[in-house]
Amino acid sequence: MRTRRADPSEPAAHALLRDYFEYRASAFPVAGGYTVTYPDPAAFVPPAGVFLLLEDDEGRAVGCGGIRMLPSPAEGAVRYEVKHVWTDPAARGSGGATLLLTELESEARALGATELVLDTHHTLESARRLYARLGYLPTEPYNTNPNATRWYRKPI
Repeated sequence: MRTRRADPSEPAAHALLRDYFEYRASAFPVAGGYTVTYPDPAAFVPPAGVFLLLEDDEGRAVGCGGIRMLPSPAEGAVRYEVKHVWTDPAARGSGGATLLLTELESEARALGATELVLDTHHTLESARRLYARLGYLPTEPYNTNPNATRWYRKPI
């Protein structure tokens, strides 16, 4: 597996985001309650952010995720948010999600980030375990995302 920078509107990235949003909408606890918002590609152009595709050994896109800059909470802090982390169900268990997050963290450091934040929903237990294993800690809500019930932070 490997990652590469991508535009979230390119066909492979868009297909993964579509699958991600369809999955989340179908599994959301309240039917019709999931709000779909496709990412603005400009938010993922350095230095504002980066979007990565996860590719398998044959070069097929099997995952995606991005980081985007947010307003910093304190002087001297540089905050980026992890967004749209998704691996195709057929690729799960291969270490791809860990690779994807590790690469996103590396990209954030290179852009000068001092912390990463992310939000998720309490029904995504495997995501919670992944974030905890990688050092993300629960934090107070930093946004009003209607799809989120948990927020995490990681100093980097």
